[in-house]
Amino acid sequence: MRQTRTAAVIGGGVIGGGWVARFLLSGWDVHLFDPASKARDAVQATLARARRSYPALYDAMLPPEGSLRIADELRSAVAEAEWIQESVPERLPLKQKVFDEIQEHSRPGAIVASSTSGFKPSLLQQDAARPDELIVAHPFNPVYLLPVVELVRSDANPPEILDRAGGILRQIGMRPLVVRSEIDAHIGDRLLEAVWREALWLLYDGIATTSDIDDVITHGFGLRWAQMGLFETYRIAGGSAGMAHFIEQFGPCLALPWTRLMDTPAMTSAFAEEIAKQSDEQSGHHTIDDLERIRDANLVTMLRGLKARNWGPGRFLRECQQSLTAPLPQNRPDRPMITVKRIIPLDWIDYNGHMNEARYLEVFSLATDEF
Repeated sequence: MRQTRTAAVIGGGVIGGGWVARFLLSGWDVHLFDPASKARDAVQATLARARRSYPALYDAMLPPEGSLRIADELRSAVAEAEWIQESVPERLPLKQKVFDEIQEHSRPGAIVASSTSGFKPSLLQQDAARPDELIVAHPFNPVYLLPVVELVRSDANPPEILDRAGGILRQIGMRPLVVRSEIDAHIGDRLLEAVWREALWLLYDGIATTSDIDDVITHGFGLRWAQMGLFETYRIAGGSAGMAHFIEQFGPCLALPWTRLMDTPAMTSAFAEEIAKQSDEQSGHHTIDDLERIRDANLVTMLRGLKARNWGPGRFLRECQQSLTAPLPQNRPDRPMITVKRIIPLDWIDYNGHMNEARYLEVFSLATDEF
């Protein structure tokens, strides 16, 4: 009989639902609490997307899926959990109130992690019963596909809590990144906000449309960032002399008035309507469900390609795949024998929407080995 571990997720929105999917598909039981009436349906929709896309990242079987229980009260959701993930709206008093209730009913030693994209842990810990158990674990959407999660502690936390948290996150296929010191908005969102501010000015000044800005990212530097990031990309730009030459060549540009990052354009109703209008023209022919499916399929394709190259996040996926040792279901003599069970990855599909011949041969080979 398999041993299951239990996580609690408080808040079933976009991020909370992604955490539910990530834990469940990694074999954990999950207790979810969200008082919103539509939370159950939203989480089930997220789960459906995750079941289609997350297993396709790997060429190995995932562990048996855990069970999901929707709790009527927060107290019953957290009572048995060893990991409790808070994903309620970004309002500090609300989060602090939720932490008070969590620690009133959770067992001592349980990790309480916040998905906050902006608050420092020391703020969240104010007046907490056990501040040493409360940390930040900030993921990126969709949580069930993007592996990185920013881990942040304060002076109230012992350093070893991040080691324990990191071990759990690796077990569910996530890449923990320890933020070395508390700072508002951590690392990822500070970088994103800088790009967002500059994009707003380009829109405000009539230099580019929402579509232009997205195209220069998706068809240009975004592709480089997806597999090498910022500093490795610029190292290449420096030629054979590397980063030192890049800084020597382009460092003086930092003194030029190329950016307007210290200010933001006033978000008037007219400007907000213009942004929404351009966004509707760009993507309004897709529903949000369509866009989420397209996004997931694109991410799986890119991540599998990087996995084949053993590079960047693809290298991390390979490491995760090597740890997946889930056995096939027990075969019985009165039923057809199961020799291969897996989600068919997108790059196995041909133009007819069928698995291509080479992959049929690969599956046949795997089935023969199992037989």
